[in-house]
Amino acid sequence: MDTNAKIFSGTGSQYLAEKIARRFGEPLGRVNIQRFSDGEIGVEFKESIRGRFVFLVQSTFAPADNLMELLLMIDAAKRASAYKVIAVIPYYGYARQDRKDKPRVAIASKLVANMLVAAGANRVVTMDLHAPQIQGYFDIPVDHLDSSAIFIPYIENLRLENLTFAAPDVGSANRIREVASFFECEMVICDKHRKRANEIASMVVIGDVTDRDVVIIDDICDTGGTLTKSAALLKEKGARSVRALITHPVLSGKAYENIDNSVLEELVVCDTIPLNKESKKIKVLSTDELFAVAIRNAYENKSISSLFIRSRERG
Repeated sequence: MDTNAKIFSGTGSQYLAEKIARRFGEPLGRVNIQRFSDGEIGVEFKESIRGRFVFLVQSTFAPADNLMELLLMIDAAKRASAYKVIAVIPYYGYARQDRKDKPRVAIASKLVANMLVAAGANRVVTMDLHAPQIQGYFDIPVDHLDSSAIFIPYIENLRLENLTFAAPDVGSANRIREVASFFECEMVICDKHRKRANEIASMVVIGDVTDRDVVIIDDICDTGGTLTKSAALLKEKGARSVRALITHPVLSGKAYENIDNSVLEELVVCDTIPLNKESKKIKVLSTDELFAVAIRNAYENKSISSLFIRSRERG
């Protein structure tokens, strides 16, 4: 298929970009990303992109080199006279630092947005931001995709008899309420109090889960501490089964150990971040079709509202 659009990838997301490009119907573009002996990164496009729509696929998970690669690709594309440069960021890193919640801290998600715009991005396509209002940090259009388009069909295929959804914290309540409303079923909230980042002091369940098949939904699983503690508490409160659907598998520290030793039936994640190892409890669902359609619609100036299951009429 001959189009005026080209898809390129950074090193961190090439596994996903290759699948997206196949779905889109074009080969992945050629770009050389090299590192000097001191670790400095250099970017060179190996084909002409003059006058083209250039889509750059790169999640900004750790290390920070992934973000730096993306910034340099954007700058190189602008200097190579690309018509439009669209940053496709399946996982937008630094999103958890989205506000000044204590004195003398950085708002990292705003800083990253500023850098992407300063580098020359014309549009951003991303998925399940930690806080939806981060879209407002950008002075360029943001297409914010929703994992419900992937998770809802999966949940339907499970055919759980006594389905209840659980929010792992109060901040996730709105996200869970939309999915629960789609299925016309109940939801509960696991209200937690933290001593510090990645350390929970206490947790309570708000709602009844007795003899229910509970599905926890959240955007990020980091160390797995909150998730596994929520699952254990739900089981203690009488849940028949507990499974989790998480968009971005950050999975740092003892996350794999925590998940493998937990009461979770399974942890279903998207491929926005590559897994470091295999786990008998972790299942990966691909986002390639969702991003390929979003890229196609962005290129053809079409709406992306059809990609949101919650906006469709139920049959």
